[in-house]
Amino acid sequence: MLLDSASLYFRAYFGVPESVKAPDGTPVNAVRGLLDFIARLVDDHRPTHLVACMDADWRPQWRVDLIPSYKAHRVAEEAPPGEVDTEEVPDTLSPQVPVIEAVLDAVGIARVGVPGYEADDVIGTLTALAKTPVDVVTGDRDLFQLVDDARAVRVLYPVKGVGTLETVDQGRLAQKYGIGSGAAYADLALMRGDPSDGLPGVPGIGEKTAAKLLEAHGDLAGILAAVDDPRSKLTAAQRAKFHGARDYLAVAPKVVRVAHDVPLPELDAALPRQPRAPRALAELKSRWGLGGSLERLVNTLAR
Repeated sequence: MLLDSASLYFRAYFGVPESVKAPDGTPVNAVRGLLDFIARLVDDHRPTHLVACMDADWRPQWRVDLIPSYKAHRVAEEAPPGEVDTEEVPDTLSPQVPVIEAVLDAVGIARVGVPGYEADDVIGTLTALAKTPVDVVTGDRDLFQLVDDARAVRVLYPVKGVGTLETVDQGRLAQKYGIGSGAAYADLALMRGDPSDGLPGVPGIGEKTAAKLLEAHGDLAGILAAVDDPRSKLTAAQRAKFHGARDYLAVAPKVVRVAHDVPLPELDAALPRQPRAPRALAELKSRWGLGGSLERLVNTLAR
């Protein structure tokens, strides 16, 4: 089980009241919400291995170099000129992230972030290396591109917390988007575009049209070959739209598709039965008032 950690702690932050606080009054709603999420996921799905994948770089420069608008609207306005862009997040969430990291480390849950890469890239690489079935837990549709029935890779997409999850496999992709694979979803996504990620897409080519073109031509390369083939059945308007987006389409695949070759550190992803650092965990529990949420996670792991 691979967790898109930021996706989940953002969801926890907005799903748990900010009135949930540490003894000193600091909000810990994202911390406690995430711990409850993990406990529920482990209890419901019984993974043998679990990795909390982190955004060591939420907006990698190599993606920005290819598409400058990539996540540009999310950059905090107060970021000092010349310094690394920081993501605009709620003021009371940012201080909770180091607490989340410290608690996961003390519990002994593997946590991985790699400089220069997003959590999606870590997930993509771990998925590529996996020899056993993989469940990816994320609220980000971008990771639908990893779905692969032949390798038993699926996405568990939270609908309401993590108690109600939509299981996304190739059948679900076909039903919802009219496409047959995770790879086709990546091509659909880059043609459709995504304003939330600063991806313009191919103007005038929406999700349904992109799906029909993929059904007819197989993949993006097949569509572009059809654009250049005067004998193909593409309309003049469709050809014009793709010709106009040539520069974008030359770089979008590298930006939209997750990396599968991230240089990962050595890690032990086995789910721990006992906390790795009990004393540190006790101090964190007391300092941040993690109470029942931490107890539920520890007890679930012990079971």
